[in-house]
Amino acid sequence: MAKVLARAGVCSRRDAERLIAEGRVKLNGKVLDTPAVKVGPDDALTVDGRPVRAAEPARLWRYHKPAGLVTTHRDPAGRATVFQHLPPGLPRVISVGRLDLNSEGLLLLTNDGALARRLELPATGLARRYRARAFGKVSQAELDQLQDGISVAGVHYGPIAAHLERGQSGANAWIQVSLSEGKNREVRRVLEALGLKVNRLIRTSYGPFELGMLEPGAVEEVPQKAMKQMLGKLLSD
Repeated sequence: MAKVLARAGVCSRRDAERLIAEGRVKLNGKVLDTPAVKVGPDDALTVDGRPVRAAEPARLWRYHKPAGLVTTHRDPAGRATVFQHLPPGLPRVISVGRLDLNSEGLLLLTNDGALARRLELPATGLARRYRARAFGKVSQAELDQLQDGISVAGVHYGPIAAHLERGQSGANAWIQVSLSEGKNREVRRVLEALGLKVNRLIRTSYGPFELGMLEPGAVEEVPQKAMKQMLGKLLSD
């Protein structure tokens, strides 16, 4: 039931469980007391007496996340969030993975939690590509060693492709990084293990989806035809 309510855009799964516990959800006129209930296409589902619409098809948006926003719906520290700064008119969406507070660039948004989880799984093999500006000295030979993976503070990171964009000039270097795991703060921690301090991090692509010329703060929906071409079987439940 929680999945059905979330997929219909009513609320998150966690909030759906709370609504059910509060007796605000009815199925065919009966108040539910558990989310462990199956819903058929002919069932009448209401929340606070209002009918719940059938779920929309899966949709996907490209969003250019600016630095300074956290990727969460609610932040206990009161910091500005991605979802507070989305343009009006979008349905309820969730992010595919996250970008941390100081990171910027491509963040995928979707109305389908199951699709988000499939796109996030390392087993799916979608590459995340970044441009990192880092303070310090590093050689291409040192970066090439990341292709074998690296362990940092007890955490193992899988193969990473990293390339200097050009010969280093001044105190900073621009490095292109590609990985498929997407662990928490992975790029920053791995480059710090090489003696670098990342002072700007931009995600330029996620799988087949590119940041391109999307302006900071802008959102653009991926057309259904393009989604099907790019994602194929990942769209099926």
